Amino acid sequence: MFTLNRFEHNPILSPKKEHPWEAFAAFNGSPAHIGKKKFLIYRAMSEPDELKEPHMSISVVGTACSTDGVLYTERSVLVGPEESFDQYGCEDPRVTKLGDTYYIFYTALGGIPFGRENIKVAVALSTDLKTVTERHLVTPFNAKAMVMFPEKINGKVAVLLSYHTDTPPSDICYAEFDTVEDIWSPAYWNEWVTTIDAHKLSMRRNESDHLELGSTPVKTDKGWLVAYSHVQNYNHPNPVFGIEIVLLDLKNPRKILGRTKGPFMVTEAYYEKVGQVQNITFPTGAELDGDNFIVYYGASDTHCCKASIPLENLLDSILEKETDPVTRYPGNPIIAPRLGVAYEAGGTLNPAAIDIDGTVHILYRAVAPGNISTIGYATSKDGLSIDYRSNAPIYVPRVPFEQNSNGAHGCEDPRLIRIDEIIYMLYTAYNGVTPRVAITSISVADFLEQKWDTWTLPSAVSPEGIVDKDAIIIPEQINGKYMIIHRIGEHVCADFVPSLNFEDIQVKQCINIIAPRKGMWDGGKVGISTPAIKTKHGWLVLYHGVSSSTTYRVGCVLLDLENPTIVRARTAIPFFEPKEEYEHKGVVANVVFPCGIVVRDGTVFIYYGAADDKVGVATIKLSKLLSMLTV
Repeated sequence: MFTLNRFEHNPILSPKKEHPWEAFAAFNGSPAHIGKKKFLIYRAMSEPDELKEPHMSISVVGTACSTDGVLYTERSVLVGPEESFDQYGCEDPRVTKLGDTYYIFYTALGGIPFGRENIKVAVALSTDLKTVTERHLVTPFNAKAMVMFPEKINGKVAVLLSYHTDTPPSDICYAEFDTVEDIWSPAYWNEWVTTIDAHKLSMRRNESDHLELGSTPVKTDKGWLVAYSHVQNYNHPNPVFGIEIVLLDLKNPRKILGRTKGPFMVTEAYYEKVGQVQNITFPTGAELDGDNFIVYYGASDTHCCKASIPLENLLDSILEKETDPVTRYPGNPIIAPRLGVAYEAGGTLNPAAIDIDGTVHILYRAVAPGNISTIGYATSKDGLSIDYRSNAPIYVPRVPFEQNSNGAHGCEDPRLIRIDEIIYMLYTAYNGVTPRVAITSISVADFLEQKWDTWTLPSAVSPEGIVDKDAIIIPEQINGKYMIIHRIGEHVCADFVPSLNFEDIQVKQCINIIAPRKGMWDGGKVGISTPAIKTKHGWLVLYHGVSSSTTYRVGCVLLDLENPTIVRARTAIPFFEPKEEYEHKGVVANVVFPCGIVVRDGTVFIYYGAADDKVGVATIKLSKLLSMLTV
């Protein structure tokens, strides 16, 4: 499993009004190095020229230099429209050094209106990344992206390219040459295209997907890493631009060793959502920086940005070498409906958990006929096997916002938070119309003595008429207030309350914490799963994500210790998802839904609902969870 961290100084390059040639946009950068100097070769666009026909922006290839990878200066035009094949623009460069020469492949626009007949790949050669010594048209057919491997493959010069980009579905293909001059040989390409199917890399998942090559290959001891653009629903009004990574064999790059299971990055940051073209993240460069794989990408067709992934975690995930991060208890499910126990006949699910004096106390949602939910109770000494279960619910609907005499209603999906000698239970109160967050409390002493009649009368945390679920409280004050995290609609929100007096616990605003990442595993909706665990790195919180296929999976976020509205890290892929039959089959298929978490001797116990009708427990080392989120 791995997380992706956007560079804190993003965007690293933006349009510069003082330079007319890049006043409109500066994006899709590709990195290169000369000694200690870092270069970024990028696409720059001018403002539309109202004195020319047609009124259009012109793209050129720009170059910028940096000593720290943060501040880029010495910005100038490296490749501009000069030839008939690129007279209307030079776009999206990818640079590779082979020998003493930098090969800068770019999209050449040779005519208007733009179309497959005049959009091709060209290459410019440079020894200093400031001047061009020669340039050539490469492909005689439509293509937009080409990258060169930074070393010869079995004695051959090798490239990847996007073939027929403007007549989708496009394909990512492989080609190799005896000499670099063959790269711009029309005879070579005319022969190559006659056997096109033999050159295609099999990477398409769905016919509606659009693939476009991204970064120059990066060599690792496991293979060549290549980032590429994966566009879902390309021909629909709202396509989803995501980034994926493929691992190719070192000696035979036609062979795919593995790839990310889906997009690990989609638009989230403001600079990715707003710009010349909204909601685009498009990879055009990559490199290694110590133990991290760095992806350079264009944001909203306006800015140059970069993000990092821990290399070892990335490779393990792609190669599926890592064992399942979580260990399911072989005795799962640990709680299931008991024959003859009416209050849980419809399901036992979504358990809260709290560890007190060596006993794990589990409070689970129990569903009676008619879809009436109450809270059941169980205990476990070892945190795995059940020692005791109550024969009657320990918490039942008592107030109008969780009651309905004519249909489904009740108390659902509890979470337990201990603050000093009080245990607070937040849960979903459902009156048959609108689910709302509610809160009740009980003293630790009464809880241990099972004096269930001492639960305080619940209070509604969220407003009437607003669908709100999945709530926790950060168990320490933040600047004198308590922070409540909850889910409104599809997003995870937060608000601060002055105290834990029930009359003060009312959420009145939605500070966005995490949102669905459209096109990813959590693209449908997200919700907080378990109470927060305090670590030296931040507040660790598990959350559930729902994909477009309605599968419930689990990831985690790391919130800032002093200001938990700030997300320090978020897993790019889930670490826990349905796998066993009891998680695939039930009242709702393909669901793992944690509500409870306990930490014992560095091991995290995760208590979860499986397929909405039974309870399981899984364990994972706390250090393993944190390794997914920290670099």
